[in-house]
Amino acid sequence: MVTVYDVRADELIEVVKEELEDMEEVEQPEWSQFVKTSAAKERPPEQEDWWYRRAASLLRKIYMKGPVGVNRLRREYSDRRDRDSAPDHSRPAGGKIIRVALQQLEDAGLVEKEESEGRKMTSEGQSFLDDLSKQVKEG
Repeated sequence: MVTVYDVRADELIEVVKEELEDMEEVEQPEWSQFVKTSAAKERPPEQEDWWYRRAASLLRKIYMKGPVGVNRLRREYSDRRDRDSAPDHSRPAGGKIIRVALQQLEDAGLVEKEESEGRKMTSEGQSFLDDLSKQVKEG
């Protein structure tokens, strides 16, 4: 049986992104075209479909590391802030982006809240990713 661990992350995220675009529960909010993904970034993402790509990446991370909370995911997507001649400092990713994407994935039935531990995969979410992993592996 092919799982998420057996395929390349970038290939899987691309396929999952396309599937999430077709789901009505996962929808890019209006404000997402103006928001930066981290305090360390200077500009918003340039890709049109970055919301679905981030949601797909979150889904994969929860599969591999779950249950996981928003704070830990903020650190996973953190970035280095350029402070000119001073040493760089790490800045966490924006929490609202992660939180709203997780809520949408919950509405889709792919993720569920684990009391005081964060989000974890549902059996539907696990089979969804495993099926797409098999599709990626077969080419």
